[in-house]
Amino acid sequence: MKQKILITGATGQVGSRTIDRLMDEKQVEIVAAVRSPEKARAFTDRGIAAVILDLDDESTHLPALQGIHGLFVLTGYTVDMLRQSKALLDNAKKAGVQHVVHLGACGRDDTTIAHWAWHQFVERYIEWAGFSFTHLRPETFMQNLLSYGGEKTIKNGIVNAFVEGARLSWVDIDDVSQVAALALAHPGRHSGQTYRLGYDAATFGELAEKLTAIVGQPFRYEPLPPEVFLEAMRSAGAEMAYMNCVYDHWKRYAAGTIPGADDTFDNFPIITGKQPAKLTDFIQRHKAEFAY
Repeated sequence: MKQKILITGATGQVGSRTIDRLMDEKQVEIVAAVRSPEKARAFTDRGIAAVILDLDDESTHLPALQGIHGLFVLTGYTVDMLRQSKALLDNAKKAGVQHVVHLGACGRDDTTIAHWAWHQFVERYIEWAGFSFTHLRPETFMQNLLSYGGEKTIKNGIVNAFVEGARLSWVDIDDVSQVAALALAHPGRHSGQTYRLGYDAATFGELAEKLTAIVGQPFRYEPLPPEVFLEAMRSAGAEMAYMNCVYDHWKRYAAGTIPGADDTFDNFPIITGKQPAKLTDFIQRHKAEFAY
């Protein structure tokens, strides 16, 4: 029988791409977790099963998890991610889920960046609960260069960021989803692994130079103080316990006090048999979107 794989965050960038990747894995049955019947129809129209699962409504957890072998865990950008993850994992244990793939965040094991550390607490809880597991720790998403927080990131050739001259590690979400799909479809190969996912490193100044060369229009980097981010989040009504942590990590990037901020890794060919996207590949693929 096919093993059922439940994807939380199925309508998001990582979750939706992971589902697309899993379509090639004939030995699994994909189940998309959504919060409404309207969102379910987008999957059922494609022949993909969908169930209602609300991370904040624990009564939806066990029904959605029945018969599930593998679980992809994604949570939102609030401190509630800790409570949500624990509740979902407790119910996954009751339902007999065997393998958990968790989408975490950047960072070395000894990180003190708060929201990265929260994800590492979730990792430890998964291990303590006795699941077979694969932990994913992606670095900065290349897609953030296209949009961030629902707004276009680069406007009229001006690249803004809150990190001064810091060099960051970058990964394409398409590559993250490929690793996630393989870890879900082939748990025996990937169980017990923590995969840090970052395959190119650059400052925003260097990114502006790459954009200029590839797009053929001038781009320049104008750093912004992290306080601009903080005020924007307050004005948007964001959950500030989480966003204060993000504000702090922008400050630490800018000050150069995050160890391994530009760490890159050579594990992608071993995991997938392919080469990961570099920033030049990503810019070339999205050249029309960057043009102004």
